[in-house]
Amino acid sequence: MRDTWRLIVTSPLSGAENMAIDEALLRSFDPADSSPVLRLYSWDPPTLSLGRFQKAAEVLDLERCRADGVTVVRRVTGGGVIYHADELTYSLVCAPGQIPPAASIKDSFRLLTGFLLAFYRTLGLDVAYATDVVPEGTRLGERTAFCFAGRESFDILANGRKIGGNAQRRLKGVIFQHGSIPLINCATTGLAYMRDQDPVHAEGTASLDEFGVSMDRDGLFQELIAAFSGYFGVTLGNDTLSGREREDMIQLCSNRYLTDRWNLEGVGE
Repeated sequence: MRDTWRLIVTSPLSGAENMAIDEALLRSFDPADSSPVLRLYSWDPPTLSLGRFQKAAEVLDLERCRADGVTVVRRVTGGGVIYHADELTYSLVCAPGQIPPAASIKDSFRLLTGFLLAFYRTLGLDVAYATDVVPEGTRLGERTAFCFAGRESFDILANGRKIGGNAQRRLKGVIFQHGSIPLINCATTGLAYMRDQDPVHAEGTASLDEFGVSMDRDGLFQELIAAFSGYFGVTLGNDTLSGREREDMIQLCSNRYLTDRWNLEGVGE
């Protein structure tokens, strides 16, 4: 386990900029000698993100997205559509040897979301992994077009309701993971941009304000940093993007995340 992680906190950015930074951090990471990274960020303006393998025209009402000026980006991770508005988001990049040992990829996902349980509990929420609290016989892991409609084994439930979503990507010797922490429940708003708008897809979701958490963004970031440091027993050192990371981010933003070819069609990886 690496004792010191880079901490990069960015101001609210567009979907294209956020996804370009995440991928730039992933691309620039050398598992042999790079320090692991925790990045905290948020979104402005509101953005819909597609999972890596989704087809935009099949799952989104693109005409409504255009009419309302809601941008669409594609993530490098899988999963369903997420509407990013009033939320905090984290991403992390590390090598397997920089975190405690995990028995499997699925176990590493449990391990790397553990700090979120600590964070929510600090705020007074009753949280647990879905696999630990859902009734016996409940089917977990079914694919859904809308992220919050599904239940994965290690989704986090607050009082039985899904709060946020997390996704992981593996490259050779590198783990990338990111996830959302909703301040306000925007599931119904996001669902309005889906082709399948069945209200049931937005049921069973939760956000911090629904549990009486009214702390501002900076205060929540500090609680999240403390939870991460305490859970993993590491120091987080304030940092910014390196020159190479910034160059990669600019190029990725221009050539990928601002193009329909990538965002809508998934072409260009």
